[in-house]
Amino acid sequence: MDDEIKKIAYDVTDKIYEEIIRIPRSEYHKFIVNVGIGADGTPTKYIDKFAEDIAIDFIKKSKLNINILSEEAGFLDFDGDYTFILDPIDGTRNAIRGIPIYSISLGVGKNSISDVNFGIVKNIPTGDLFIAEKGNGAFLNNNQIKTPEIPDKEFIFSYNDFNIFKKVNYRFDKVRALGCASIEICMVAIGAIDIYAVCDEHLRITDIAASSLFIKEAGGALRNINGEDIDLNLNLDNRTSLIAACNIEIVNDFIKRFN
Repeated sequence: MDDEIKKIAYDVTDKIYEEIIRIPRSEYHKFIVNVGIGADGTPTKYIDKFAEDIAIDFIKKSKLNINILSEEAGFLDFDGDYTFILDPIDGTRNAIRGIPIYSISLGVGKNSISDVNFGIVKNIPTGDLFIAEKGNGAFLNNNQIKTPEIPDKEFIFSYNDFNIFKKVNYRFDKVRALGCASIEICMVAIGAIDIYAVCDEHLRITDIAASSLFIKEAGGALRNINGEDIDLNLNLDNRTSLIAACNIEIVNDFIKRFN
């Protein structure tokens, strides 16, 4: 990928990060205010619009033409070859409550999630930076990482719907629900979580464009609940389920139990 495109992706991420962390914790109550309805049809919180506006303004001022697909603004066509697939704040509820797990998620592609070839996920409260480039690996804070081949003995399962427990006879001794898909997928990739499941068709391309590339480049596996490769076009209409784990055997076993 063009180094200039990657640099702008880094710069957009850094700019959002710098502006968000500059806001005092005592001012977080402002984040919760609804300021409209986003292109995805859901209410737009102040923090989402604030972060998205930073990205749009930065890209408009850059020398390169880059399109944007974002949850609030929708698709902005700037006559570019590449599109920034952006969730300016993934984990909005965490952010507005002060729970320190929310991120900036930015994937770079052309037509669909299958051709995303560069991705950045930044956990804003910790500053941890997850970077992936197709064919060049996955990196956490500039250190290349590989997904463990087998899960930890203390199996940790993360989910987004409590009803999963009613359908799957699985190892639920250690469970988490972090509320931030991009971070949870990256956590699977680095071995902090062993399996992450979203069994209903809930996730949009903006949620997972960057993190799905990250786990693939790290050597992990992900599928939808039907066991198929996940492919989403560059729009906010399509949604997907997602099962992510350190290897395809665990993914397939979960899907078999669920179905």
